Amino acid sequence: MQDFSSLRKTLRKLTPRRCEGLWLRLEASPLGERLVRGTFWSVSGTMVSRALGLAAAVLAARIVGKMVYGELGIIQSTVGMLGTLAGFGMSTTTSKFVAELREKDRNRAGRIIALSSVTSWLISLMLAGCLIYLAPWLCQRTLAAPQLTPYVRISAPLLVLGGINGAQLGVLLGFEAFKSIARVSCLTGVANFALVTAGALSLGLPGIIWGMILAQSFGCLLNLRALRIEAMGYGVPISFSSCVIELPVVWRFSVPAVLTEIVISAVGWGTATMLVRRPNGYSEMGVFNAANQWFNAALWLPMMIGGVALPMLSERLGAEDDRSSVKLLWLSVKINAVVATPIAVLGCLASPYIMESYGIGFKSGWPTLVAVLLTAVCLSLEFPIGQFLSASGRMWLGFYSNVGWAVVFIGSNALLLRWGSLGLASARLLAYLLHGLFIFVFVSIFMISKKATTHKSPIAMPEVSTSAVVPTEP
Repeated sequence: MQDFSSLRKTLRKLTPRRCEGLWLRLEASPLGERLVRGTFWSVSGTMVSRALGLAAAVLAARIVGKMVYGELGIIQSTVGMLGTLAGFGMSTTTSKFVAELREKDRNRAGRIIALSSVTSWLISLMLAGCLIYLAPWLCQRTLAAPQLTPYVRISAPLLVLGGINGAQLGVLLGFEAFKSIARVSCLTGVANFALVTAGALSLGLPGIIWGMILAQSFGCLLNLRALRIEAMGYGVPISFSSCVIELPVVWRFSVPAVLTEIVISAVGWGTATMLVRRPNGYSEMGVFNAANQWFNAALWLPMMIGGVALPMLSERLGAEDDRSSVKLLWLSVKINAVVATPIAVLGCLASPYIMESYGIGFKSGWPTLVAVLLTAVCLSLEFPIGQFLSASGRMWLGFYSNVGWAVVFIGSNALLLRWGSLGLASARLLAYLLHGLFIFVFVSIFMISKKATTHKSPIAMPEVSTSAVVPTEP
């Protein structure tokens, strides 16, 4: 705890004076203190993992070159698209319900954990088999690269591991086991760096894929051990024999969650496929894949905060504490804005040097990195809203809003694709701008209606103004 207090004091000194009010609110609020503490443990371990992941990506790109790195990008996109089905929304489902039930209904929490494990194993194995069978057709007809068939096939285990890992992380988030998650993430990052780098040096593209497989396998084993320890600590019995009675949860919550993930991944894969089918498409995909590493890096801390906020929101909404839930929502938005904006600004200023670090052929792609970082800022502000929708059970609304995002992304990508990787990055930026506008308007209207009901309710809701949410528009 001393480490946490010291870090908080250091961060407070480093942040601008205008953020002093935010720090005072965090320290005065039990929820704020809980949010910061959970984020501290998440950041402490995953910082090493993200840094090593970026280092491994840069080294792999320099070793295999822009063309092969582009091939890796489209393989990862293909696996990622099917990976949304593999997890079947179990990460979000378990995170919400374990957080809500871990104290008031331990038996039901255990059944949901067991159901998530069975579901993720069955579906991910089935999809891995489909990927192996369909790989020749996908590479020949869709990717226009039949030479990638064996590499797509050997990437099938990533589907299984991704689905299992998602379900395990959802359970750990539900238990608010942020320290355990951080420890596993750190160890997995070290393994990933060593294995991916060694694989790139020794075998090239297949070596990178096998390195990722081995690292994820190691992470899943560590997650399983941490999950069992947390379940025992809370007295939650994991019952496989009676887990089928929780199947209605899958229909009500997991189905819209997985449909949302399918839309996002399918559109990401489809727009990437549109790029690689153009002349010089795989080189452009290599540039986009390199820039996208920094998209993930910029979103790292906002995602950590979102992972901490979801179980807290679920627990408070389950206790019918609307006032605390809303305060936590806007607090998360403000923290994300303070964190993501400076990172994006610095990244934009250094974009030519960052892209050149991947190799001289990547330097001209610096505008793509700028568009990608601006998109990361938009998405970081939208994360807490999405977590609020999940925690409150509004999964179908989230699905419909993402359908609108998909329509904008695909349509604008078709118009802008002549600009190559910059066109793809710009289309995604436009889609997230409009998506963010929609969900912020919805939440504002929702809050107005909530304020109106408080005149007849003993629970007072805080005043919320959208102009006070973030310092910049999404």
